[in-house]
Amino acid sequence: MTGAQAPRRTSGTARTAALPRSCTKRKKIMFERILVAVDSSPTRLSTVHSAAAMARLTGARVRVLHVAASAATLAAVVPLEDDSEAESVLDEAVGVLRRSGVPAEGVMVHALTTQIAGVISETAAAWKADLLVLTPHRRDMFGALWDPRVSDAVVHTGRTAVLLVPEGDGNDPAEPPVTDR
Repeated sequence: MTGAQAPRRTSGTARTAALPRSCTKRKKIMFERILVAVDSSPTRLSTVHSAAAMARLTGARVRVLHVAASAATLAAVVPLEDDSEAESVLDEAVGVLRRSGVPAEGVMVHALTTQIAGVISETAAAWKADLLVLTPHRRDMFGALWDPRVSDAVVHTGRTAVLLVPEGDGNDPAEPPVTDR
């Protein structure tokens, strides 16, 4: 080697420069609080299973939110589901999470259909969620112009990271599909 120094051999016990204090502290987990917004559609379990998988990866706690929606007409406010149906949806989601080993709790809120996106965003902010998980329901372009999806409104109004889970069949994506031979 001309002009260059030969590599220096060490015994493997060489001292390294001290790391900055910020590098030695316990690092913050990416997601500590995951809010899952579920509705009464059959695809809700895809959302719950995806949130469970994310929570298991990160060690996060999960809060399930179900908005018991009502529609307003000129003469009255009409509930779109009764409280027992809403509680059943919530209990099912929380049960799936707990059975998969994820610490979970559920919250039900009553709101008009026009307020659902705002309620979801406000709940995520109030609970200090790191991630919001929900399913966008497919609509044709014409329908979306007249009635935008809740997921679109949440993405544009909230300050929390959002994971949109594609509509699925409700099976756990981490489990292999059951097939008959």
